[in-house]
Amino acid sequence: MIRITRKKHLEMQLQSIPSHPKPKIGLEQYSTPSVIAADLIWNADSLGDIENRNVLDLGCGTGIFTIGSALMGANMTCGVDVDVDSINLAMEYCDKSNVDNVEFILSDINEFNECFDVDTIIQNPPFGSQRKAKGGEDLNFVKKACSLKPDVLYSFHMASTEEFLINFYEENNLKITHIFRYKFPIPKIYDFHTKENQNVDVIVIRALINF
Repeated sequence: MIRITRKKHLEMQLQSIPSHPKPKIGLEQYSTPSVIAADLIWNADSLGDIENRNVLDLGCGTGIFTIGSALMGANMTCGVDVDVDSINLAMEYCDKSNVDNVEFILSDINEFNECFDVDTIIQNPPFGSQRKAKGGEDLNFVKKACSLKPDVLYSFHMASTEEFLINFYEENNLKITHIFRYKFPIPKIYDFHTKENQNVDVIVIRALINF
C-alpha cells in the first residue's frame, strides 16, 4: 500500500469510509468528519506519531483513525469497538479498498487486554454531551489508554471541560504537549436532537505517557 503524501488526498480517501450504520444512543455514536480526522492524523504524523508506528484506535467506530493511520504509513493499526455493526463495516471497507496492516477487534474497551507494543493511541470517546457533566466516559478511555502504556495519546474531549481535563491529565502524570481545537458537527440522528445540525467545540489533547 502506497503511503499518502498530501493531506487533501487523505481527506478524500477518508470521505469514502461509511458512517455508523445504526447509531446507538447508549454508545453516543457520532462519526468523526473526514476533514477533522485527516487534519489530526496529518498533525500526528508530522510529530512522528504515525509513520512506522503501532497505532491503536479505542472506540474506533467504522475505523476512520485506524484506516487513516494505515494510509499514512503506520507499521500496524488496530481498531477496537464494542459495536459489531461498525466493526463489520470497517472490515468490509478494508477488504474492498485493499488497506493493509489493519486489524479490528470487537470488544468493550474496559475488557480489552490485547498484548502488543502500542506506540500511539488515538481515541474519540463518547462526549457525554447530553449529560453535560465533568468526568464522563472520556476519562475512562484515558485511564484505559494509560494502562496500555503507549508513548503518546490523542484523545477527543468537550472543549467546555478543558480546565478540568488539564488538571486531570496533570494529576495522572500525563504531559500535555498540544491541544487541537475543532468544530465538531453533530447531526440530528437521535430523538432528543432538536436541531438538524449543531457544531460543538471539541479539543484533542496530545499527551506523553512514557516520558
